[in-house]
Amino acid sequence: MTFDFAAARQTMVETQVRVNDVTDLTIQTAMRQVPRERLCPEGRVHMAYADAEVDYAPGRWLLRPRDAAKLLQAVRPRAGEKALCIAAPYLAALLDDMGLLVTRLNEGDLKTPPAGPFDLIVCEGAVAEVPPAWPAALADGGRLGVVVRKGPIGKTRVYLKTAADIGWRESFDATPPILAGFEPAVGFAF
Repeated sequence: MTFDFAAARQTMVETQVRVNDVTDLTIQTAMRQVPRERLCPEGRVHMAYADAEVDYAPGRWLLRPRDAAKLLQAVRPRAGEKALCIAAPYLAALLDDMGLLVTRLNEGDLKTPPAGPFDLIVCEGAVAEVPPAWPAALADGGRLGVVVRKGPIGKTRVYLKTAADIGWRESFDATPPILAGFEPAVGFAF
């Protein structure tokens, strides 16, 4: 028996994305076209369109489809923009499909991005603290989307860089696993 991945993509968009207030048709279209199963390791392909994170390497996960879509909608990608995807193969594939110029950072020191500036930076995993180099790599008007998680629930932050400052706002709750190397510092407390 063969699995109909194209039908699964359609179902994913209808049951996990649209129902969670992702109204951006460009994002929906990309999610209908990008074969998420190609990013899953052998033995995990059956999880490609499930409402779950999919581990693709030690300490690395694809975001849930709902979280991926909401994160992209929050940072508002536009065709032609220069994007950096940190440990984010699915988001990189979606942004490629949406016409952005994508740089991938999947290996080595993830806390130090390549030379920018970037209009958009996204990360497909949670971090306890955002490395200062990430928002610093943004161009003026650039946006960074990442889940900051120190406990059971994370908050998606959208950073915006202006000529004068870098600020952020929370967008939605999410619970992706914390990326390896980005765990909260362990300290002693009474």
